[in-house]
Amino acid sequence: MMKVKLKEFGVLTFGSVLTAVGIYFFKFQNRFVTGGISGLSLLISGLWPTLPSTATIMTILNILLLIIGFLVLGKGFGVKTAYCSLLFSALTWLLERFVPMTGPLTDETLLELIFAISLPSVGSAIIFDHDGSSGGTDIIAMIIRKYFGLDSGKALLCADIIIASMSFFVFGVRIGLFSILGLVTKSFLIDTVIDGLNLCKYFTIVTDKPEEISDFIMNDLNHTATMLTGTGAFTHSSKTLLLTACRRSEALRLRKKIREVDPEAFMFITNTSEILGKNFRSI
Repeated sequence: MMKVKLKEFGVLTFGSVLTAVGIYFFKFQNRFVTGGISGLSLLISGLWPTLPSTATIMTILNILLLIIGFLVLGKGFGVKTAYCSLLFSALTWLLERFVPMTGPLTDETLLELIFAISLPSVGSAIIFDHDGSSGGTDIIAMIIRKYFGLDSGKALLCADIIIASMSFFVFGVRIGLFSILGLVTKSFLIDTVIDGLNLCKYFTIVTDKPEEISDFIMNDLNHTATMLTGTGAFTHSSKTLLLTACRRSEALRLRKKIREVDPEAFMFITNTSEILGKNFRSI
């Protein structure tokens, strides 16, 4: 159990590092306001330049939201969210202190936007996939869901749109357009990355030799299968249908084995990213 926990928090740490690197090196330097606490911190820094640095503002806001989360949600507030939020804020603050920057890394704004969206999106997807979050507006979503019964996803999307739209007035039309483009891209990219991380293969196998195939599935792949009996519409002969699911790395082995055991077998193979149960994601 300790090894599992250490591995899990190692993955959460990696996701937090990716998020911090993407936001500090690409988002902050180009002032891309794509929503969230980091976007709000950029707006506050732009409106009041005499205030502390953007990373400091973001750290303060995250800590305040963490305190509110603990007070309002109590035990319902996740330890993983607190860990990732504090780590992400600390990493961004440390980068600002020890790797100071006076402007973007390159003159290619679109290239910078791609990295400003891709790195935090992949990082956030990794964190979400392990039941955590990087804090910020996600804490507000938890409160909205608990007390108001509203769709927190839609509420947060509206909040992000408002924050991104404010960039037009604070940083100008050019940055505003890039910010809106980044927000839209981010909304799709996080879900795509999460689906990709969990992508598995679902097999429907029509065969005359179900025992050998099911033995391979159970003994070699450590999965199970469901057997159904069917009748061919053309031949009217009895067939066995095997239903099973496996990971992408196992799918090629299973296909090869099926061809060896029963070259006449018929297979339907589809992609799925939501498999809950034994040896897959916990219900």
